[in-house]
Amino acid sequence: MRKWIAVAAAAVVAAAGTASWWLLREEAGVRPTTFRSELNTAHYAPIATRALDPEPLTAAEVFPAGQVASGGITLAGGSPESLADCASAVWGSAEAAVAGCTQALRAGYTSADGRIAGQFLIFNLADSAAADRLVTALGRDGFVRPASGLPEAFDGARGWAQARALGHYVTVSWVAPAGPGAGVDLTHPQLAVDGLGFAVQQRLV
Repeated sequence: MRKWIAVAAAAVVAAAGTASWWLLREEAGVRPTTFRSELNTAHYAPIATRALDPEPLTAAEVFPAGQVASGGITLAGGSPESLADCASAVWGSAEAAVAGCTQALRAGYTSADGRIAGQFLIFNLADSAAADRLVTALGRDGFVRPASGLPEAFDGARGWAQARALGHYVTVSWVAPAGPGAGVDLTHPQLAVDGLGFAVQQRLV
C-alpha cells in the first residue's frame, strides 16, 4: 500500500513539474532565429510624439487589403486585431517597454500552400524615445506574442523578424515556416509583411 502511495505521489509531483514547465515555457515565449532592428532617424521628426500625431491608427489604415504580396509570393490575412492592452502582445522585457502605449494593431498572414505564415504589429507609443526603448527591448530578452490568427504550425523560432522605430510608432514583422517541409525562402514573405509599415509613411505626408 505504501508503495502505491509513493508511486502516486511521485506521479503528482511529476505532473505538477510538467505543468509548471509548460507555464514557464508559455511565459518565456518564442524568439526568431534572425532579428533585425532599426532605431529612429530625423526623417520621422514630424511624428516624433503622439502630441504631433494625435489621431489613433485604424485597422483600415494599416491593413487596407486582405492580402500582402512580394516577388510573386502572396499571403492572405485574417481579421486584424486591435489591442488596448499593449502588454498582452509582448513578453519579457518588452512588457515594461510598452508602458504608455495606447494601442497595438496586428494581423496574421498565411501563404496559400500553408508553408509560410507571418504577422505584422504596430504599437502607438508616447514618443520616439519610447519607440527606441521598445525596439531595443525586443532585441534582448523579450519579444512579441504570435497573433491569434496564425496557424498552430507557425514555427516562430525558425523565423525572421524586423522591428522598426518610426517616430512614436514601432512596427514588427515576423515570418516563419508553418506546416510540413523545410528550406522555405522567407525573403519575399518578410518583405510583403514588412511593407505594411508604409501606413506610417503616409502619416508624414
